[in-house]
Amino acid sequence: MKVAIYARLSEEDRDKKQETDDSESIQNQKSMLIQYAIENGWEIYQIYSDDDYTGGDRNRPAFSQLIADAETKKFNIVLCKTQARFTRELELVERYIHDLFPRWGIRFIGIVDNADTTIKGNKKSRQINGLVNEWYLEDLSENIKSVLTDRRKKGLHIGAFALYGYQKNPERKGHLIIDEEAAQIVREVFTLFSQGYGKATIAKLLNERGIPNPTEYKRKKNLRHKPPKRKNSTLWWYYTVASMLKNEIYIGNMVQGKYESISYKSKESKPRPKEKWIRVEGTHEAIIPIELWNKVQDMIQERFKPWSSGQIGIFAGKTRCMNCGGSMQTSKNHGLYYLKCRMKGLDKNSCVGSFVPVKALEQTVLFELKELEQTLLDKDKIAEQVSFNNKIDEAIARKQAEIYEYEKRMVAHSKIVKDLYLDKVKGVLTNDDFIALSKDFSGDKNRIEQILSKAHESLVVLERKKQMACDRYSLIDEYLSIDSLSREHVERLVDVIFIGKRNPETKGLPIEIHWTF
Repeated sequence: MKVAIYARLSEEDRDKKQETDDSESIQNQKSMLIQYAIENGWEIYQIYSDDDYTGGDRNRPAFSQLIADAETKKFNIVLCKTQARFTRELELVERYIHDLFPRWGIRFIGIVDNADTTIKGNKKSRQINGLVNEWYLEDLSENIKSVLTDRRKKGLHIGAFALYGYQKNPERKGHLIIDEEAAQIVREVFTLFSQGYGKATIAKLLNERGIPNPTEYKRKKNLRHKPPKRKNSTLWWYYTVASMLKNEIYIGNMVQGKYESISYKSKESKPRPKEKWIRVEGTHEAIIPIELWNKVQDMIQERFKPWSSGQIGIFAGKTRCMNCGGSMQTSKNHGLYYLKCRMKGLDKNSCVGSFVPVKALEQTVLFELKELEQTLLDKDKIAEQVSFNNKIDEAIARKQAEIYEYEKRMVAHSKIVKDLYLDKVKGVLTNDDFIALSKDFSGDKNRIEQILSKAHESLVVLERKKQMACDRYSLIDEYLSIDSLSREHVERLVDVIFIGKRNPETKGLPIEIHWTF
């Protein structure tokens, strides 16, 4: 029998003598597992070790390699100290330990918690352990969030990377100090903008002088940084300058909490509303004096209002270059307004650029709307769809009530199992009694989860149908008979417009409109 040994530690071990050394706890796990394998006469195929990874991390390198080797049946047994060392996620317990490993002919053993897939009746215990580990992950995530929020409110920097122009203070955790070499460029950017230079022009000037952009600067200085996501990653771009000019960290204020994780199981994040950002003033030394900062912010506001009326351009934020994907900016020449690619001319390898008169684009959008009126929408049909909304509302209300009732049952089930587990820990219940009492609740929980999943899917479909009917009806009544465009029309109707470069031979200008409906 060939055995794969898996060891994991989630916290950085203070006993490491060098960064490349395994932690003492990892070594202890390996010693225990090797001894167990020898005593049972098993051949050790390979030792897989993940140090400094949590049990909820699905991207552990050694774990991923173990799964890949298991699928190709390179060993017969997976041996861990406990089931939690393998994973703390109940979903992965079910996927691998209870589903794929048996299919692949692999036995799973956790020495300390007696997890063994060859023992009958052991499965329920493993599932309960998996559920408890899920609670642990969720509680741990909430505790970490609470600690990080508290540190943010104290004005401490908790990010993995310091903002360009600053470095982390090695003598004071959570504090930023000025990186003078980069700070000089930051000051120059603010000064140039205050003197009337545009953001794209500033980027071009820096590129011509061979100044590395923030990411490239950090790479050259061996500072922590995010890997670049695009080609020409050493160049300054319009949006790099734009982001810098609006960042309050440069005036000594710490602004954090702009994003939040989707769930404790995912590393993905989503933006938070600006009113929920955590802002603390005067946490570190400023690079930009407040007078220069205020002048720049006033100029940014003025530049965002290209029309003489002081209103935002009707296509602001809605147009992109078909060649490079960059956003278009408004320019004015001889009293007429145009949209052009911001990236054109940044350097010799930058975008060839797109260009369109605003009036011409407005006429194109109106023409396409008229075409849609004839080919896409039928007023009578839409009216019938909208009249059916009452029935959809009734179905939505019934489905929401159903979901509410089943969610209450889920909460009750979780509380019962949690109370049973606490009784087991206190010695009120034996392990066998705990498993027996939990068995029925676990089965009922799985059934309710399936019902809830289908109910949520049905609710999404119903709400989407209602929204489509309402949206199209409102389009007919409000928008399809318009003779001129306003900012409100574009916001409501247009998702994004891609503008290409005019063909010099045919004079054709490629325009691709993506509607919101």
